Amino acid sequence: MDSCDVLVVGGGPAGSTCAGRLKQAGVDVLLLDKEVFPRQKPCAGWITPSVLEILGIDAEKYRHGRVLQEIRSFRTGLIGATGLVTHYGITVSYGIRRYEFDHYLLQRSGVRSVQGEPVTTLERVEDSWIVNGRIRARMLVGAGGHCCPVARLLGAKIGREAVVAARVAEYAMSPEEGRRCRIPSDTPGLFFCRDMKGYGWLFRKGRYLNIGLGHRDAGSFTRHTKEFCAFIEQQEGVPAGLSGRLQGHAYRLYGGEGRRRCVGDGALLIGDAAGVANPVSGEGILPSIESALLAAETILAANSDYGCDSLDPYAVRLNRHFGCGNSRISSLQVFSGITCSLGARLLSSSWFTRHILLDRWFLRR
Repeated sequence: MDSCDVLVVGGGPAGSTCAGRLKQAGVDVLLLDKEVFPRQKPCAGWITPSVLEILGIDAEKYRHGRVLQEIRSFRTGLIGATGLVTHYGITVSYGIRRYEFDHYLLQRSGVRSVQGEPVTTLERVEDSWIVNGRIRARMLVGAGGHCCPVARLLGAKIGREAVVAARVAEYAMSPEEGRRCRIPSDTPGLFFCRDMKGYGWLFRKGRYLNIGLGHRDAGSFTRHTKEFCAFIEQQEGVPAGLSGRLQGHAYRLYGGEGRRRCVGDGALLIGDAAGVANPVSGEGILPSIESALLAAETILAANSDYGCDSLDPYAVRLNRHFGCGNSRISSLQVFSGITCSLGARLLSSSWFTRHILLDRWFLRR
């Protein structure tokens, strides 16, 4: 039987970051993922400079052989409208491919990993967990995304929670498709649904095109997706039939209804498993990494005592960092209550778009 002190379930940015930090501190850590890396991951693939800073990644070194698309402008508006372009003149974000980025982070962490094996069983035996009947770990870190088995273990009501439903496609354009595509690489498009409960994006990263839409109302999600796809095919030079390539996924916004329990006896959740996505923009990569570092700090401070009393400070730290007093959550409540007509007026305002929508809510500048 394989054994470790801490088993991290999930090898995305949260899992690899937490595992890497623990390994650096001398903890015997093993990472388990159901996929073999590199693997495809439905995601817009948009990060702010804070992600590179907090991870200590040199942008020039990372871009060798990988996509790191500089973003200097945004086009924003309602679905069906031309949109307003906001220029910054400097790099304010980057486009990455999760296929490359996640693999890079996992390799960079240097952690021992088992890939291509899903979690099938979790059994508590004395002060340890037995995973799949063959791995013994004293501590579990759930980093397996929204449907993480460790989240289910801690009581997550998967399938019955309030979530953002999303569908995403990223693919390499043919030379002809690239010529027809009218989207500047440094200017992603963000197009909001008229009910202001979601938005679609259109993001070119060199020869790769990433499109998607996320919405907080599952009942109208399909209608909004069809409307967005028709719009970008007719007005943005996107190839017809792209909607057939979309992959679905879901995630939870921090501070929403029925917040997940993130700490248990010998277990805690990070990243999308904990539901820490930014409640206005839906950004998930930076919050996932931040939660991973908070978790690693808590685990190290526990000094091998992984009972609830030693791990409970993690929940306090999460709430302090992302919690209910955070202006992002109050901003979400205001934004979601905006009427269609008021939303159209606000999105046509250069001042509101730059200073509130982009600077405060999306870029967190």
